[in-house]
Amino acid sequence: MTSRIKILPENIANKIAAGEVVQRPESVVKELLENAVDANSTSIELIVKQAGKSLIQVCDDGSGMTEEEVLLSIRKHATSKISSMEDLESIKTLGFRGEALSSIASVCQLEIKTETKESEVGTLLKIKSETEIITEKISAPKGTCVTVKNIFYNIPARRKFLKSDTTELKHIIDTFNRIALAHPEISFKFYNSDNLVFDYKSGSLEERIEQVFADNILDALIPVNEETDYLTIKGYLGKPAIFKRSKGEQFLFLNNRFVINKNINHAVFTAFENILEKGDYPFFILFISLDPKKVDVNIHPSKLEVKFDDERDIYNFVLSVIRKSIGSHDLVPTMSFTDSENGKEKLAFNPFQSVKQNDFSDRPDFSSRERRERTSVTDEEIDLVFGDLTKNIMSSTSSSSSYETSEKRTEHSASNEVETTFLIQLHNKYILSQIKSGLMIIDQHVAHERILYERALSRMEANLPFTQQLLFSIKIQFDLASYEILKELDPMISKLGFKIKYLPKSYVTIEGVPDDIKSGSEEKLLREFIIEYLNNQKEKQLEEKDNVAKSYSCKAAIKAGDKLSEKEMRLLIDQLFATTMPYVCPHGRPIVIKISLEEFDRRFGRT
Repeated sequence: MTSRIKILPENIANKIAAGEVVQRPESVVKELLENAVDANSTSIELIVKQAGKSLIQVCDDGSGMTEEEVLLSIRKHATSKISSMEDLESIKTLGFRGEALSSIASVCQLEIKTETKESEVGTLLKIKSETEIITEKISAPKGTCVTVKNIFYNIPARRKFLKSDTTELKHIIDTFNRIALAHPEISFKFYNSDNLVFDYKSGSLEERIEQVFADNILDALIPVNEETDYLTIKGYLGKPAIFKRSKGEQFLFLNNRFVINKNINHAVFTAFENILEKGDYPFFILFISLDPKKVDVNIHPSKLEVKFDDERDIYNFVLSVIRKSIGSHDLVPTMSFTDSENGKEKLAFNPFQSVKQNDFSDRPDFSSRERRERTSVTDEEIDLVFGDLTKNIMSSTSSSSSYETSEKRTEHSASNEVETTFLIQLHNKYILSQIKSGLMIIDQHVAHERILYERALSRMEANLPFTQQLLFSIKIQFDLASYEILKELDPMISKLGFKIKYLPKSYVTIEGVPDDIKSGSEEKLLREFIIEYLNNQKEKQLEEKDNVAKSYSCKAAIKAGDKLSEKEMRLLIDQLFATTMPYVCPHGRPIVIKISLEEFDRRFGRT
């Protein structure tokens, strides 16, 4: 009986192996561009025709190869980049496996022109078929020019699965831009069917970002820069106004290699907290520098995936650095009128508003310079915002007018400074305030919700409840399911300040409540809290502690329609901007927007 197991012929084995490296024209472009970068080039050109299906050519002015080297370069596992196990554990080049050219040669028609800087003649190598290799001496520009024709010409089934020219070209452009971003010190040109599409001059990272995206893109970005002995992270984050509902604009470079790492992506997403709405993806360009021995890039032939020795430490570092960068910039979005598709004007976020690190001057200004420069508030003011704010607003008489102008302040600074900026409550729903750049508008409900949410989280973390004892306890009955949920959550809600006794037949007695809660609303709030908690549990699958904090803050916060005094508005704004994320409520809704004076001038024909 003959054996059913056979050794594959080398030409078939090569085609199978090539499938891991060469999946589409973009794969060829990536490998050839990376080789050009590794050759210490200062200028690289890419030419494609028919989205790379008929022609891909990469030419560089790098170190070039001798005739002996170019013949070796097309053999499997031939490389100039590593020579020992120690080299494999400390990879500093983009390529190292020695698979690219041999894989390309097995499924495409390949031609290489190359000449070293020391030589007076160059070498031409042509591979017309698997058995026909031609070399000859030529005069060539210094560097290397690799031409790849007719991808998958000898594997028709693979060629049939290539997508449309538009799709394949998009993949090529994406890869070209990633490599160009990683190496701004190199000039890049990209020709599509003899048309010059991109011409990137060498320069700084900032200049390259403007070349790849837009001239004013830096105004929509937040810089990131943190250096340690172990790890360095630099780059830029997009402001919330340029978030998109599609993947593709997350650029992560590890030691200048574009990589994909779900952990780091998750760290960036988490740092943006609720700024990200469901389905949104942040824009970022991040460069991580790390000892090559601490990371493994030899996981897959594409070299896109990497593994870190200390995944958890890297995650926490990235998370804290991104949070710090976000927190050190004023991200209140600016609105302006833009033309919509039907020709009418509409208000839209304007992301291109440059902000400087630690510059929070474009916010409501209530008092003297001393107060403006202060970064904390007193205990008395905290009591006011969490006590008076929730206790007194409902007892205020509602205004018959559609808005309330702030009462004239009677307190004056000891110095001869300018009187405070105005505050107006619009329809008992929004707070309007003059700021340096124009007008700020604050949604009072979600602003208070953000304050209460962060306070709830800190109370649960610190386990130091602030309970306000009720003069008369309140006995109420729940349905059995709500009663059991309340009982289950008691360890957490007691940290918020609730003091509840659980009685037979689904009765509870409320003996104490958090000092945030307005007198008379205890029962209503507790019932609404349970409903909100169950809805969140069903629809959003939130972590339990986060769900408790979000449900409580949503129901305990002041509502649209609640009238506020000027003092209460000032305290609300002070406390809002003392939170870690004053831009969005815990559910992701915007809290604050700005409309610039320039926009008003434009609307009134002053420009």
